[in-house]
Amino acid sequence: MDGDRHATPTDRFVALHDAADALLDDLTERYLVERRETKEPFGLDDALVRTVRLIPRSPSAAPLAIHFTNPGLVVRLGRWWEESLPPCACATCDDDPRALEERLRVHIAALIEGGLWERVRRGVGGSWFETRLIGAGVTADREGPLSAAGARDARRGGFAAAVQWAPWQFRSR
Repeated sequence: MDGDRHATPTDRFVALHDAADALLDDLTERYLVERRETKEPFGLDDALVRTVRLIPRSPSAAPLAIHFTNPGLVVRLGRWWEESLPPCACATCDDDPRALEERLRVHIAALIEGGLWERVRRGVGGSWFETRLIGAGVTADREGPLSAAGARDARRGGFAAAVQWAPWQFRSR
């Protein structure tokens, strides 16, 4: 690959975009959500990427956003859970697109079942977010720093205490 061991053809992740599209269509049909599709600046170079958001009609249920990047996806659950699929697209890492599709499904299933928990913590050095995702096939924690403005905004939004997001509501048939 021209001597760059981190270069890779990205065609193998096209299936990940297709899987995300099919999953978003299915969720839109099955759950009470508003679907918003836009092109937004994303990443260091602020390239415009397709972004799809599913916002539950119940304000106690967490939103989902998927950014369709090159080569994969960036998935945001709730306020702070963010995950790149693949985490690295280089040939050395060689992530399996099918395994990434399954990870996408498992994490989104945990979200819609009410398995996402988030909160803001204050400390001497500043504030940070904590988030936990629990569901069939996933138990994971994340944390990271927040700016002073971000922490104030989060506390105003009710995140000073832990927030356990509610399950999504099904559409009535």
